[in-house]
Amino acid sequence: MSPASPTPELLLVGGGGDMTLSVDVAVQALEQAHARGLRTHVTNTAGTLAATPAVTAAAGTTSAVEFGDPAGTAAWATARAGSGERPTLVFGVREMAQEAVAETALALGLPGNPPAAVRRIRRKDACRQALAAAGFRQPAVRTCAGEAEARAFLATSEGPWVVKPRDGIDSAGVRKVTGPDDLPAALAGLPDREAPFLIEEFVEGAEYSVEGVFVDGRPHVLAVTAKEKLAPPHFVEIGHVLPADLPEDTRLRIEDTVTRALTALGLCSGLFHVELWLTADGIVLGEVHARIGGGWIHRMLPYALPGLELYGTVYDDALGRPVRLPVPVRAAATRYFAPPPGRVTAVDGWDEVRAHPAVLHAELRLTPGDEVPAFRCGADRVGAVVVGARTAAEARELARRLVDSVTITVAPAAPEVSVTVEPRPLTSSFQISHMTIETVDIVRLRLLAPDGATTGEGEIAADSGYGQDGPAIAAEAEELARSLAGTCGAAGDPVQALRTGLDGARSDGVGAPARMLVEMAHLDRAARLAGVPVWKLLGLPEPGRIRLLHTVPIGKEIPRDGRPLKIKLGGPDDEEVLRSLTGVDAPLILDANRGWDRDDWERLRPLVAALAPAVLEDPVRDPELLPAIRAALPGTAVLLDEGIATPADAEFAIRAAGGLNVKLMRFGGILPALTALTTATERGAARMLGCFLEPPRAIAYAAQLAGLCDWSDLDGHFWVSDDPAVPGYALDSSAPGIPRLTYGNGGPA
Repeated sequence: MSPASPTPELLLVGGGGDMTLSVDVAVQALEQAHARGLRTHVTNTAGTLAATPAVTAAAGTTSAVEFGDPAGTAAWATARAGSGERPTLVFGVREMAQEAVAETALALGLPGNPPAAVRRIRRKDACRQALAAAGFRQPAVRTCAGEAEARAFLATSEGPWVVKPRDGIDSAGVRKVTGPDDLPAALAGLPDREAPFLIEEFVEGAEYSVEGVFVDGRPHVLAVTAKEKLAPPHFVEIGHVLPADLPEDTRLRIEDTVTRALTALGLCSGLFHVELWLTADGIVLGEVHARIGGGWIHRMLPYALPGLELYGTVYDDALGRPVRLPVPVRAAATRYFAPPPGRVTAVDGWDEVRAHPAVLHAELRLTPGDEVPAFRCGADRVGAVVVGARTAAEARELARRLVDSVTITVAPAAPEVSVTVEPRPLTSSFQISHMTIETVDIVRLRLLAPDGATTGEGEIAADSGYGQDGPAIAAEAEELARSLAGTCGAAGDPVQALRTGLDGARSDGVGAPARMLVEMAHLDRAARLAGVPVWKLLGLPEPGRIRLLHTVPIGKEIPRDGRPLKIKLGGPDDEEVLRSLTGVDAPLILDANRGWDRDDWERLRPLVAALAPAVLEDPVRDPELLPAIRAALPGTAVLLDEGIATPADAEFAIRAAGGLNVKLMRFGGILPALTALTTATERGAARMLGCFLEPPRAIAYAAQLAGLCDWSDLDGHFWVSDDPAVPGYALDSSAPGIPRLTYGNGGPA
């Protein structure tokens, strides 16, 4: 020891970050050093030293040194040692400081982890490769430089997957991906969008972490922690309990796996925090850290293991002093607050929580007027309650109950709006009386949370043959969605607020496709916030299983498998087609799309009458012919479709034809279509629910109304997507929002 340094010194590299938890950890580390007679010197960036006065006050002396530069930190410490200020111990409590700690300890010849081992665990892909090479189970992973490489990796396995930074903390930028469509939002959420990133297979299983300390170079487990996370796409921890309530043999197997892995990785000094999954096939190791876990684990451990001083144990081991490691005799739990994003209007019940005798630590950084961020990583936490109890179950329940007892009233944040247009060719051409359709524009509108997560989504197909201009609809819908974003998310009845806004938009001349797109996204968002499917939000009957009409465009082969057939007419071969339908054992719906004039009707009337179709849709261009047609077909429901787009049009269809086909793209969404269907029901009119050639999401949206209709003509997605052409489907309402289509025993569309 240098004569100028008669007292051993702890060099705490990186100090504490400017968050409450990080400051608390650093102050404890300094206090336990002082209790052992150590002088302390803290390094940190100048800005963070100024922002963490509690750490600076607890330190003996400080220096502004960039800990993100390991070589620079080691050079600074070596120069300082040369002037007589040589530390006895080098330590760090922050994730990003561990490489600088290792490099500095090596440069000074002091105890520490090998720098190569620390670099290995800091690069998550390198750690995965090292663990796999040592025989430990690991998810498949790839380092990617861009979206194309990530999509190539997705094509090699079934998924789901997880996108994450190579080097990060607090779950920042970590996001679940269920398919290629999720990739853009996941990549947009990465902390550094220019840096390489990882995509790895998602592991299904309960999550745990293992907390411990190295003594004499060997890892010793202090406790296994059970972790609870919020639902994907993000992976933010919402609660911890230690020691985890596990069978003894499972706990021992976890401890053995972790200690062997740490040894294989070459770690030998300080503290450790190892994450893992307990799956049906065994233990899968996750990330490895050369520091104690976050989430107030540093407060939970000393309660559960009375007498434990985490940092003092490290110092005693490095100084060659005796080390005694206690065992768990009690339990502790942490629970975080997770209010929805938005502006806080009131907080109630907090004082009672702080006064509870079992609380080890409690903080809530919210007051009325504050903005709550989206909960996408650890840095977004707004408060926590840490409690102690006799058992893990008691601790978990108490922490949950205390957090739930605090009422945080939040006015939802207005969503951001994103609109895209994608030209898409049909799977096959679609011919009706007055046009042949080959391609459509898929227009998608998403309402986004501050973290980029989709909170509501609308999707339609625009067909130029019907005068629908995809880019024009997108621009119109984006403007409308932005104008409604604030009012439709405010307190009160979201459906009524949306109805009022859309009625105003209709009066202002906003087109029906744009209104439907906006309505769809906002109702999806409102239903998600309410935790119910759209049909339940609107008080509609559950759609159940939907039996479809099989639409046969002009010129296509007519199937004869017993399905209800919707035959498109209005072409040059109508007489031949009608004759071919004689003897078909299936309900027939004939749709001429206004393709017949008076002469056509007179020529085809005997054939139509002989077939006695269940429905004749849009037979003629001249509505004056409708009374005669209805009289000639007493057992047939006559419906109007083309041009039926308003309540007044619906009244005309009911009066003139006795029925109507309701298409959401014409009416502007579910809400105005519901008005027309209600009128038709009250008047005893025939009701068909129809569609254009639309994507599956738009079809599922329309199907919310199927319980109010006599016929469901909702098969337009079979020409737009790769979904299988089937006679029927069901709606999966297990998740809030717009249900998805499910086919038989297969998965959702």
